[in-house]
Amino acid sequence: MNEQTELQRKGQAAKQASRKLAVLDTNTKNKALMAMADALMANQEAILAANETDLANAEAKGTSKALMDRLRLTDKRLADMAEGLRQIAALPDPIGEGVDAFCRPNGLEIRKVRVPFGVIGIIYEARPNVTADAAGLCLKSGNAVMLRGGSEAIHSNIAVIETLAEAAYANGIPEGTFQFITTTDRAVVNEMLKLNQYLDVIIPRGGAGLIQTVVNNSTVPVIETGVGICHTYIDETADFDMAEAIACNAKISRPGVCNAMETLLVHEAIADTFLPRLMEAFRKAGVVVRGCARTMAILADAQEATDEDWATEYHDLILSVRVVRDVEEAIEHIARYTTHHSEAIVTNDYNNARLFQMSVDAAAVYVNASTRFTDGFEFGFGAEIGISTQKLHARGPMGLKELTSVKYLINGNGQIR
Repeated sequence: MNEQTELQRKGQAAKQASRKLAVLDTNTKNKALMAMADALMANQEAILAANETDLANAEAKGTSKALMDRLRLTDKRLADMAEGLRQIAALPDPIGEGVDAFCRPNGLEIRKVRVPFGVIGIIYEARPNVTADAAGLCLKSGNAVMLRGGSEAIHSNIAVIETLAEAAYANGIPEGTFQFITTTDRAVVNEMLKLNQYLDVIIPRGGAGLIQTVVNNSTVPVIETGVGICHTYIDETADFDMAEAIACNAKISRPGVCNAMETLLVHEAIADTFLPRLMEAFRKAGVVVRGCARTMAILADAQEATDEDWATEYHDLILSVRVVRDVEEAIEHIARYTTHHSEAIVTNDYNNARLFQMSVDAAAVYVNASTRFTDGFEFGFGAEIGISTQKLHARGPMGLKELTSVKYLINGNGQIR
């Protein structure tokens, strides 16, 4: 008999735990989540020390500042992770929630209720906060979870998941609920993608390369999360103060995340006035602009944008800028290059705002707000597994309900067909 691999052993353990977890009462889950949050803060020193090791290794490899920012944990970010777990505990338990109920003419009583998937596999890159978010959301939604984080964050992830698992198991959560793949060998990803016997769904969270690898090679069902080529269009009626604040927030606050702005579109009627003003703030922040011919004519230090630039998620302080004729041309540009994540318009024209929201095909479409709000925490979900950019099953920030399936419960009194 062949010896089981690490993934097979951990998959089997997760599957066994998932059966117990599916029927666990809400109070036990909430108590465990609160204990997990407390444990993160109690073990803060060790977790941050592990993160420093990862940061030092990443810096030695020449990792970009934006990706270093995604990897970095701080006191505040760790506190936010703990707060996310507490918010998940405070949310309604989706398991057993009635979705529909009806009675057939033959007397059959049929109810449609939410149930867990079972075991969720999550493959992600250098963001150790995902470890806590995933553990908390999967626990509350009754799912066991198998985590495979990026090698860049291996020490951080192990410190976080060991802290969370110890607290959870001490508070009534079935042993085996949390499985973390410790090997950094990339070959393990291919094995995970074929682990149909134990995994019910896989969710990739990372760059375009990772997501396409999973989508193209997995035999386990996949929920595709988003590469974010996010656009902001500044309409001719926009308030300049508002537009500048939104554009700066969308590009500068955290350029390495998927909801950051990558392309700015500006109406031609205001480009000569608005772009020089905006560039003052961008230059101070170190933003490099790659623009169309009109943009380059207005901004002397703008570089020429190529077709590849319009289709690039930079994860950096680089911005593509295009001057457009009107809202229709902005919508056309977005339609060509969108990754269906988050798009925004800044305008005081109601008709343009409505046209933009109705026409743009994305998971989140904003009027007069930054794309940086596309986030489970900001949407009140406590945390998120990722931003789904597909249309089947889930779309947008994936919280508790998006981590469930449904089951039909039928009660009869002897009916036969």
